[in-house]
Amino acid sequence: MPLPACRTYLPPEWAAQSGVMLTWPHAGSDWAPMLSEVEPVFVSIAVAIARFETVLIACHDESVRRQVEGQLRSANIPPDRTRLWVASANDTWARDHGPISVLCQGEATLLDFDFNGWGGKFAYELDNRITRRLHAQGAFGDTPIEHVDLILEGGSIEVDGSGTLLTTAQCLLTPTRNPRLSRQQLEQQLSELLGITRFLWLQHGYLAGDDTDSHIDTLARLCDPDTIAYVSCTDPQDEHYKELKSMEAELQSFRTTRGSPYRLVPLPWPTAKYDIDGARLPATYANFLIINNAVLVPTYRDPADDEALRTLQTCFPDREVIGIDCLPLISQHGSLHCVTMQLPAVVPVSD
Repeated sequence: MPLPACRTYLPPEWAAQSGVMLTWPHAGSDWAPMLSEVEPVFVSIAVAIARFETVLIACHDESVRRQVEGQLRSANIPPDRTRLWVASANDTWARDHGPISVLCQGEATLLDFDFNGWGGKFAYELDNRITRRLHAQGAFGDTPIEHVDLILEGGSIEVDGSGTLLTTAQCLLTPTRNPRLSRQQLEQQLSELLGITRFLWLQHGYLAGDDTDSHIDTLARLCDPDTIAYVSCTDPQDEHYKELKSMEAELQSFRTTRGSPYRLVPLPWPTAKYDIDGARLPATYANFLIINNAVLVPTYRDPADDEALRTLQTCFPDREVIGIDCLPLISQHGSLHCVTMQLPAVVPVSD
């Protein structure tokens, strides 16, 4: 079914929200060896979100749903702030398998893009069906859903609400996503689907240990139409230094819709984090989540945590900035923004 014939609009993350979606970790996922470490992170995220809006949680099966219900009750989250649904999942990265919600004349449509495990790196068949399963159960009220035959992950795009899309060429143009589409063809489709009128392509920027081919939400984030917070490496001996300096130069060359340079806010560089095998993990403060009246920021038990919180407070002076310990999350190569997907205010989060 075609999208409505009107101007489609993808709201920016700072627009009003009805809730945030999480997909809970379970023993059948890669989280099994450290479930006791990572579930408290999800509880902390849910507690913080529930202060400001509703938390919609996809649970792998009924036993997981009951377990999560008990954990949330123990955390004293008001029941009317949570909605738990059963939808089988391979993993927990709701940013990439959750719905991307567009508006048209004030009415929302859930776009269900295809998800292929970041180019076939991991199992994805269950995750690719989560949004449809939730919708079939009424989790999003009567909001219509459209399946889109295009690979696109929410973590790979940033929008300003004024027609601008910020992304990385390394991710969106990788041949493991949409190999038959040229950059021009991809831009045309995203323009029509998301209401995009201009594209800002980063050719540089990466994080060691990242499985996503450089998702933009690990590197540079729009905080408002004129401000970009970005990962900055100040250590010339670090493997990221040259590439992130090149990314910084690209950001400096970009212009806002009014033709002015962006206000660029460098985020601190945490000390290197490694897994038990000595592989570097993608710790990034850019992976924050904007919600109603607050910003949730991943922290890593690192000396730079406090500076990151202070820096982001300057980007969001009217919102409460809340740190969430996400060190366990990066062991599976993602962080706070990666496990969440916001829903605009016109999308009901139903019982």
